[in-house]
Amino acid sequence: MSTSLQFSFATRPLVPFAHDYSHGAAEPWHSHDCAQLLHTLSGVARVETEQGHWVVPPGRGVWLPAGTRHRLHVTGNVAARTLFVDPYARADLPSVCQVVQVSALLRELIVTSLELPEEYAAGSREERIYELILDEIRVMTVLPFNLPEPETPALQRLCRQIQAEPGRPWTTELAAAQLNVSQRTLLRHFRQQTGLAYSEWVRRARLMEALIRLAQGQPVLRVALDLGYESHSAFSAMFRRILGVSPGNYFF
Repeated sequence: MSTSLQFSFATRPLVPFAHDYSHGAAEPWHSHDCAQLLHTLSGVARVETEQGHWVVPPGRGVWLPAGTRHRLHVTGNVAARTLFVDPYARADLPSVCQVVQVSALLRELIVTSLELPEEYAAGSREERIYELILDEIRVMTVLPFNLPEPETPALQRLCRQIQAEPGRPWTTELAAAQLNVSQRTLLRHFRQQTGLAYSEWVRRARLMEALIRLAQGQPVLRVALDLGYESHSAFSAMFRRILGVSPGNYFF
């Protein structure tokens, strides 16, 4: 079932909202007539749209432009702090879905905004906080935690299989054989339809699955082996290269 939520921006450019989800919680397909920044303080949120899906680790956020149909799945206990943003508040707000790094400043501004009144005087502290939030949204760093959805049914089925069996050695040769096409054809169509190289899509799929499993408390070695890495060190090197910290320290 799809629902559409609406918010009033008559007195302020954004509406902050706090909600805590328990492990396993979900929201059905719905949309908003405004933009949304979903920021998580703990746990992992998986956001699906018709264009692909995004995994949001703690301390990060997902930006959803106005009108984006999406649904939500939660791993772990998620403390969500959301901003519903007037799409006309700034001309250069992000125009596509993306997982973003939420700076320490923006995080504190979001928390502070939960206590601000809906109406305020021009030039007041409240106005400056709202305007600074919009400034920070415009400079958020985009993170590689999305999996674009391919267009054709054949590639969609391949991607579903990769996600269902992330530990298999998904070489270009294996994938091309699954589709009964040449490796050159597979690579060309995959990039055309997703904007990513095939190998990058597979790596992201494994990384996003790793984030969910680590959030569930699974040991790093078990996650590494289940996802097809030969050793703890190989998996940790990949993880540190992309995220800057070891998998054992990521959720602390």
